[in-house]
Amino acid sequence: MKPFKASNRNQPFLLPPSIQDWLPQEHLARFIVETIEQLDLAKIESQYNGRGKEAYHPQVMLSLLFYGYATGVFSSRKIERATYDSVAFRYISANTHPDHDTIANFRKRFLNELTDLFVQILSVAQEMGILKVGKVSLDGTKVKANASKHKALSYAHATKLQKQLEDEVQTLLEKAKTADNEDDNDGMNIPDEIARRKDRIEVIKAAKIKIEQRAKERHKQELQEYEKKIQKREAKEKLTGKKTGGKKPQPPKSKEPKPTDQVNLTDEESRIMPVSGGGYMQAYNAQASVEHDSRLIVHQHVTQNVNDKKEIVPTLKWFKDNPDLVPKAMVADAGYFSDDNVKLCEEDKITSYISFGKEQHNQPLEDRFEEVQELPKDATDIEKMKHRLKTKEGKEIYAQRKSTVEPVFGVIKHVMGFRQFMLRGFEKAKGEWNLMCIAYNLKRLHTITA
Repeated sequence: MKPFKASNRNQPFLLPPSIQDWLPQEHLARFIVETIEQLDLAKIESQYNGRGKEAYHPQVMLSLLFYGYATGVFSSRKIERATYDSVAFRYISANTHPDHDTIANFRKRFLNELTDLFVQILSVAQEMGILKVGKVSLDGTKVKANASKHKALSYAHATKLQKQLEDEVQTLLEKAKTADNEDDNDGMNIPDEIARRKDRIEVIKAAKIKIEQRAKERHKQELQEYEKKIQKREAKEKLTGKKTGGKKPQPPKSKEPKPTDQVNLTDEESRIMPVSGGGYMQAYNAQASVEHDSRLIVHQHVTQNVNDKKEIVPTLKWFKDNPDLVPKAMVADAGYFSDDNVKLCEEDKITSYISFGKEQHNQPLEDRFEEVQELPKDATDIEKMKHRLKTKEGKEIYAQRKSTVEPVFGVIKHVMGFRQFMLRGFEKAKGEWNLMCIAYNLKRLHTITA
């Protein structure tokens, strides 16, 4: 008989099993549990009043969520199932089984408190000597919202559909007047048909109101930008004594919405955004700053803006609010370039490396190795940054962007499997992206320490 290993599933344990024997010492689940034990959870614990049934400890719930997101298990139902099926999840939950409602409610309830935990985990990385914030690369990636782009309703189509439904209601009302005198009404339940259309009309009206509000907000923002451009132009003319060339900025047009303005009926706060490779997606724009040496995410936020140009301001605000994480230099692609953005970085004493134009591939030899002209003494912040990017050192620093922030997005989307938000709404999307970045940082710290 061949010497196969015994596999008797009826063999009882000779001694009581220890939960500590279930996982290898260097397992990610152990690392997450040990890290969470170091965090200050007072803000979360203070929200439990002690009444009713005993609650699961926040350390357990947070560890389940962080390990789930770090391993591609995002659904609360799948996390609940994993506490039965997975040794790692059983270890984290100490052989208990929180149900999916408990997990989902905990996630929604404490999304805002995760921002503090994100910073605390980075502080742990600093104490370990892993994180020393020097240069960071900032970039954004489109993450699909929990909504289909086919559920988006344009203003023009909403107006057309509203009129069509109102006409149908009138037709049904006329039909109702004669229905009692007729033997056959084609089996149609007229009151139900009218009620269904009226409900639909109310949904469309609400969608149109939201589109109109967005149009007013856009007009207000465009007006502020127009006034800012005019003031800047007038100040330049006053300084130089010459009339500025080029077209004079034009004031924004009507406050009325454009026919193509739209809102999504499933997640009204998400936006239609273009994606790389072509096409469009109902999405949010997720931003992250990645530290060059550790590859840890040191800043994150979510925006509804399709363009990245406005994201320097909230990024710098984040660093002001968290002074221990302020970088010495920031690298970003051409999507973030503007004169104001460069000046804001310099004002905050952050050396900027923001590309001011796309470089063509396979540059001629003379262009790649041309000598950099000496910088004039009265150079502006913009001229200084452009000169900086042309130097050998500047080119090397900017080249690091592709090997820092872009691979991080690749790991999050293709290794960890986070390609779509589970939660709906802008505020919840911000909290879930924070949760995802925490999970990535824990996974990265575990890789480094292991």
